[in-house]
Amino acid sequence: MNYFVLVGILIIVIGFALKLDVVAVVLFSSLVTGLVSGMSLIKVLDLIGNGFVNNRYMSLFLLGLPLIAIMERYGLKERAAEAIQKIKSASAGAVIGLYIVIRTVAAALSLRLGGHIQFIRPIILPMAQGAAEKNRKLTDEEIEQLKALAGASENYGNFFGQNIFPVSSGVLLMQGVLAEAGYNVTAASIANASIFAGVAMIVISLIQCYLFERKIRKEDKNV
Repeated sequence: MNYFVLVGILIIVIGFALKLDVVAVVLFSSLVTGLVSGMSLIKVLDLIGNGFVNNRYMSLFLLGLPLIAIMERYGLKERAAEAIQKIKSASAGAVIGLYIVIRTVAAALSLRLGGHIQFIRPIILPMAQGAAEKNRKLTDEEIEQLKALAGASENYGNFFGQNIFPVSSGVLLMQGVLAEAGYNVTAASIANASIFAGVAMIVISLIQCYLFERKIRKEDKNV
């Protein structure tokens, strides 16, 4: 085995540690790995080019990053917080709990809704924080706990919801692994079994949201 081909991993580790440009580090690592493995320069460039062309649609999400940044620059977070504060019955736990349900249903239907960058950071978190700060400002510790709960809500809904969709990549991967292990299962059966896990997740996460909200209200009474 030619262990020199692992130099690409070392380049990535060093590049990330030195906080160098990510794209440049990855491209340089790919180039060096190809040359060390015995490929010609033209062959390496051809593979890199084909890889980019074949997976070009995966980079479309990058177009959303400048849009989100511009919206935040012009007060997206502030408007989201102000909007939720106008609803008297709104609470942080209710905002996050409702998002978990919506995110799970969307993932189960294979709808691309949500994301830490697209939804949690600019919309859900400010709305939850705005709802929680109707009576007082949250402490730094409470804000960090709220950030963790909001971030977890995206992971809950995405992970458990997508497995309910029979032809999602995760379900097909599980089917392939089980088939290689000798288990004859269908994607539909995996999806059906995932419904119970998805429902259980929603119940447990809503309890988590309720406990967080109860803690916030308890602190409100002590102010």
